[in-house]
Amino acid sequence: MRIENPRLYDALCDLQVDYRPRQCLADWTSLGVGGTTDLLIVENPARLPELISLLRQEGIPWRLLGGGTNLLVAEGELPEVILQLSSREAGVEFHAQCVRVAAAANLGRMMMGCARQNLGGLEGLAGVPGTVGGALRMNAGAYGTQIGQFVRLVRVFRCTTNRIETLDGSQISFAYRQSSFAPDDILLAAELQLLERPYEEILASIKMCNERRRATQPVHEKTAGCIFKNPPGYSAGKLIDELGLKGHRVGGAVVSERHANFFVNRYAATTDDFFRLIELVRERVRQAFGVVLEEEIIVWKH
Repeated sequence: MRIENPRLYDALCDLQVDYRPRQCLADWTSLGVGGTTDLLIVENPARLPELISLLRQEGIPWRLLGGGTNLLVAEGELPEVILQLSSREAGVEFHAQCVRVAAAANLGRMMMGCARQNLGGLEGLAGVPGTVGGALRMNAGAYGTQIGQFVRLVRVFRCTTNRIETLDGSQISFAYRQSSFAPDDILLAAELQLLERPYEEILASIKMCNERRRATQPVHEKTAGCIFKNPPGYSAGKLIDELGLKGHRVGGAVVSERHANFFVNRYAATTDDFFRLIELVRERVRQAFGVVLEEEIIVWKH
């Protein structure tokens, strides 16, 4: 969607929004596919209530973009403008065993900052790309660690009330790859209570997780992470692997030879290539095992 009213440009500037027209989402996502729309980078989250009110008044639909690391975006002109929280001021503060961090902060950099303060617990997430906000929304987890277990507080903009609120960790439900945040909630910041551990011990755990990830995942190719959630009692990657689908290609999209639950953009794939590969794999698994795979990635369709 395009913002074409010149009057809005001045209003966006007043709200401390960096307006970037005609952005290709392929350049803003780790998978490297997606259509075009206008991008609004929010420099001051405190102005979100005013910004959302303005967009509503003008009849402009919107979506929120985090780090774009687990996202598959349709091609063509998107019907919404895209909001993204600026990472420029995404700092980290420490108070005893607690860390206060902006949702726009990079997850990996936040973890290393915590390690230097002898605060651990998140080492299993080493190598998981994206922002802290994205990790919270999907309760990112790996190697026995889930970020939701460390949450004390989350500051969130709630579209239903058009207010910024602070939620106690007890008010938020976390489960496997999901949380109780509303779809249009915008996470702004969080406070996590971590574990005191020696810096060298944390680094050793991070190194072990990174080595394991490099050995089993296509970390040097364009991916969106795991395509499917693991069904109860199953490994999605193992089911796909048992069908001999590693290396299977649709257009430019390929099932990774390293990990069958990772699909890679190896040959200038289109979004449609990924849609077709996802459905092919899902149907093969359903026919062979009677299991219907549910997507873990977020899909934006028109």
